[in-house]
Amino acid sequence: MPKCSFSGEQVPTGAGIMYVLTDGKILWFKNSKCMKNYLNLKRKPLETRWTKIYRDEHKKGTENKTENKTENKGGS
Repeated sequence: MPKCSFSGEQVPTGAGIMYVLTDGKILWFKNSKCMKNYLNLKRKPLETRWTKIYRDEHKKGTENKTENKTENKGGS
């Protein structure tokens, strides 16, 4: 399965959009949202917060949420 050229997520088999540039480079897109952001709006994946590439680069969503919880001892 190829990766989306914009979001970095896996493109399911039989789905997505394959876009071929004039120089022969193949770009895969998971959906039209990714395609429009990359081609029409010329946005960079590292600056778009919802992409996997941004989250990996800025270490978002990797912290453990169980560390912040405090135990409730109850009664006394």
